[in-house]
Amino acid sequence: MNAFVAGLSALSPFGFSRAEMVCLTEDFDRPTLVVDVDTVAARYRDLSEGLGRTAIHYAVKANPHPVILARLVALGCGFDAASRGEIEACLAAGAAPTRISFGNTIKRERDIAWAFGQGVTLFAADALEEVEKIACAAPGARVYIRVRMGATGADWPLSRKFGCAPSLAPSLVAEAAAAGLLPVGLSFHIGSQTRDPLLWGPVLDQIAALWAEIEAAGFPLSLLNIGGGFPASYQQSVMAPLDYARSVMAQVDARFGSHVAIMAEPGRGLVADCAAIAAEVMLVARKSEDDLHRWVYLDIGRFSGLAETEGECIRYRMLTHRDHEQTGPCVLAGPSCDSADTLYEKLPVHLPLGLKSGDRVVLCNAGAYTSSYSSVGFNGFPPLAVRLI
Repeated sequence: MNAFVAGLSALSPFGFSRAEMVCLTEDFDRPTLVVDVDTVAARYRDLSEGLGRTAIHYAVKANPHPVILARLVALGCGFDAASRGEIEACLAAGAAPTRISFGNTIKRERDIAWAFGQGVTLFAADALEEVEKIACAAPGARVYIRVRMGATGADWPLSRKFGCAPSLAPSLVAEAAAAGLLPVGLSFHIGSQTRDPLLWGPVLDQIAALWAEIEAAGFPLSLLNIGGGFPASYQQSVMAPLDYARSVMAQVDARFGSHVAIMAEPGRGLVADCAAIAAEVMLVARKSEDDLHRWVYLDIGRFSGLAETEGECIRYRMLTHRDHEQTGPCVLAGPSCDSADTLYEKLPVHLPLGLKSGDRVVLCNAGAYTSSYSSVGFNGFPPLAVRLI
């Protein structure tokens, strides 16, 4: 891509990440996620320092690459696993089973039994049937009850599918204890991409009140799982990870003191900013003579790694070798023969007017929920390749 490299001379490399520079300067024959594993380690250290005594359990679903898991094992990280497959990946990377939480509240009983047999002893639940399954398949295991939060101000709320209503949590704790389990605490998820750390305050107030109610009923609790929600920088920058984590932890300590064990499950906040995607323009077109916006089609779309563009919730910052040129609005779409494979239309993106087929487009801060969402090959387009640097 010699013309591309020549055009890059018009750009200053100042401020580019290592992953972005590789995407901008090297050749790729298919969409490729370039991951800087050293930056993953740096993010972990920042969050670990800011969260202090908190036990970090990386949300494996964000990016389950074996090298990432192994690096986090070496750093002392724990893991939040959603399935038997993720637990197997963590164990293969060297994680101790006691450092793995089976955090999905929707599990097969046989998978619970398998995990318990491997030495996993901490499980999540948000329904009576799940408590009963855990009691049968993992007798005596520790369990925490996930509580559903209402509107929190997160960019991507997670308030419907997971978690029980706060009013149901005390009875689930009682049922778990009656079934021979050890109900150790509560968990919640404030919502993905919570950019303002002060939004944690009202949620923690609700959890603290519920915690006190359960303990008053005779069930002492010892573990608070604050979940994920730690943000990444997309089109809007966010607070530095260390400062953000310190702010969250100060709010936790103000309500729970130092006697309660704290657990966190960052995924996006650990890996999103550590990678970029090298993509290629396949077509630039207008649908009519008076069409206000161009359509720009990339060789990557919703089914090959960009599932989080659903609802245009996650909006990636983009780089091209034409960024010194005038820009204009366009609709951005993927390559597949599916009309749902339209990435940004409600709020068009601004890209260089000279953009054409064959040009490189780099999607920045794309390390989370891209390779793990990529399909096996919808429409015959290859899944997202991954390259580590």
